[in-house]
Amino acid sequence: MSAHASSPRTRPRVGHIEFLNCLPLYWGLARTGSLLDLELTKDSPEKLSEQLVNGDLDIGPITLVEFLRNSEGLVALPDIAVGCDGPVMSCVIVSKGPLDRLDGERVALGSTSRTSVRLAQLLLAERYGIAPDYYTCPPDLELMMRDAQAAVLIGDAALRASLHDAPKLGLAVHDLGQMWKDWTGLPFVFAVWAARRDYLERVPENVHEVHRAFLASRDLSLAEVTKVAEQAARWEAFDAELLARYFTTLDFRLGPEQLAGIREFARRTGPETGYPADVHVELLRSRIGLR
Repeated sequence: MSAHASSPRTRPRVGHIEFLNCLPLYWGLARTGSLLDLELTKDSPEKLSEQLVNGDLDIGPITLVEFLRNSEGLVALPDIAVGCDGPVMSCVIVSKGPLDRLDGERVALGSTSRTSVRLAQLLLAERYGIAPDYYTCPPDLELMMRDAQAAVLIGDAALRASLHDAPKLGLAVHDLGQMWKDWTGLPFVFAVWAARRDYLERVPENVHEVHRAFLASRDLSLAEVTKVAEQAARWEAFDAELLARYFTTLDFRLGPEQLAGIREFARRTGPETGYPADVHVELLRSRIGLR
């Protein structure tokens, strides 16, 4: 940390989630030239969240639950997030039968992403009135379903399971984003981008530059989404058409509607999850007008 304090123009240490859902936020960085200005760390959502909270990163994505738990030390970047306003495709419950029959049944959690797991638990408890027997295991659908009646999966594993494996195994797929939208009428935010408050106070211009770079990258990627999908399809198990649909299904905004979704989630989950029901989300006072 001392190097950063003595040399404020040191490249910001920025996190990068190694899931397809974040590709459109990073793809344009190379095209705009901003990539060279960042010291990027690639990892899972959980590890990056931990690194940001611990001070090993300056700016980065953080899962919603971890952001809400640590909001006092963080400032969210406006108009950038990973979420959905309806289906998300990559956050699902796969089940052998109807969800309302899962009371007391074993449900496998194929992820340590607390936000997705908390969303699934909330929906099953409050919307379906059931209390399954949850346990955590690796995200391999076939193995999960040997011991469980349902499985919660996120990210690329969820895409593979819902598009390839579940149909082969005759399993039902329930999209958590759509379930939340049907229940509340609101968008859902899985991860926000945030800066550490101490870093923002020390080098505010770095934070504004990173924010601008991500917005420009996101906008370029969505404008050229066919090209992004074609490139990604070369090294992924999904074709370009499906990836383009996925990238345009996701909601990468963080505005008033998304903040309303965050507030509703916090209100319903806060006290049992480690943050106040009325937790305050502070946004970077940005030069693009969002306060």
